[in-house]
Amino acid sequence: MKKTFWLTLTSVTVFALAALVLAALPAQAAGPKEVKIGNILPLSGPSASVGIQNQRAIELATEKINAAGGIKSLGGAKLVNIFTDSKGDPNVGVTAAEQLINTDKVSLVSGAWNSAVTLPSTQVAERYQVPYVVPVSVNDTITERGFKYTFRIAAKDSWWAQDQFKFLDEQKKLTKTTLKTIAFVYENGDWGTGMAKQWDILAKKYGYQVVLNEAYPSTASDLTPVVMKIKTKKPDVILLTSNAADAILLTNTMATMKVKAKAIIGTGGGHADPSFRKNTGKNCEYMFDVVEWETDLGRPQIPSLNAEFKKRYGYDLAGESVDAFASVYVIADAIERAKSADPKKIRDALAVTNLCVGKGKLGIDILSYDCVQFDETGQNKNAGIVLVQFQNVKGNMERVTVYPNKVARKGFKAIFPMP
Repeated sequence: MKKTFWLTLTSVTVFALAALVLAALPAQAAGPKEVKIGNILPLSGPSASVGIQNQRAIELATEKINAAGGIKSLGGAKLVNIFTDSKGDPNVGVTAAEQLINTDKVSLVSGAWNSAVTLPSTQVAERYQVPYVVPVSVNDTITERGFKYTFRIAAKDSWWAQDQFKFLDEQKKLTKTTLKTIAFVYENGDWGTGMAKQWDILAKKYGYQVVLNEAYPSTASDLTPVVMKIKTKKPDVILLTSNAADAILLTNTMATMKVKAKAIIGTGGGHADPSFRKNTGKNCEYMFDVVEWETDLGRPQIPSLNAEFKKRYGYDLAGESVDAFASVYVIADAIERAKSADPKKIRDALAVTNLCVGKGKLGIDILSYDCVQFDETGQNKNAGIVLVQFQNVKGNMERVTVYPNKVARKGFKAIFPMP
């Protein structure tokens, strides 16, 4: 009798356990309801303007992806952004990366706009084996350290600088303009000094005499001494790398002091910031800027997306905010293929990314180039560059794409040399 009771009890226990296991299976199959992405951006300090633009672009892209069903391979899991303010400070950025990974338990980190912040914060992610997607930071070294968890969407410094010199060479030949002397003027952070090193290499290659190599602090309230040096040296070409406030200050001071050059070329950043045109007005006319993207590129999806962004925030998308927008689609695609929120699985999916225009991915379909594919270093090997010129179009100062010819605005060309 006791034996029969024991067998019956055992059978009940087995069936009960089986029922519990089966009940748990649907929850396991459904996967996580959300995938957390940690974003490190300069939301205060000298780079706050572009940091906020990038944040807004990321939020808009995330909203669209979630509204379209989220991560379908994870049962519709939503992307959730956690934003941290680096203040443009490398130490703050490192602390932010540690917190996002260890406290917030993010599946992936993205950031950090300032190359000086991106360099050490990617090192943190590499140590913890958490993938880090870099939408914008351009310092070459970021993808040249043998890291396996860092993936950059934007072109790197050397590519930006190379296209600035290629453009000058093309215009020199096309317009029969003599260009002999060149000046480098740049913010003294990691971004500016990195660009200056590339310029110096290319100036020698293209036969320019460097008459000024001048770094300055982005926080400067008066750049008259810098402009005096430019005016004294009278360079044919001035290359600039600036954040928003100093780009505005430099341009207006050069106009006041009547500094003339045959070409003045910015390097995105502050010159691409919407506040630049607003606060320089006619003073920026005929200046050039090198960026990865512009609103007048011939992609059919750009006008409606830009109109939506502008309606929300009062200004156009810029090249760097478009990189941030596209990065969310790259991240979502990797998570979709990984079918997991596990950092290592997402890393492996990122490594074989092959996202091309025309496949229904809005963030990719608006880019100036055709595909996002990462090489063995984690660098997007297809990232492209365009040059724009500030031109007065029917009474409005606009950024007009003038180079390369295949993406130049129809009916427009570079006004070179600057009048």
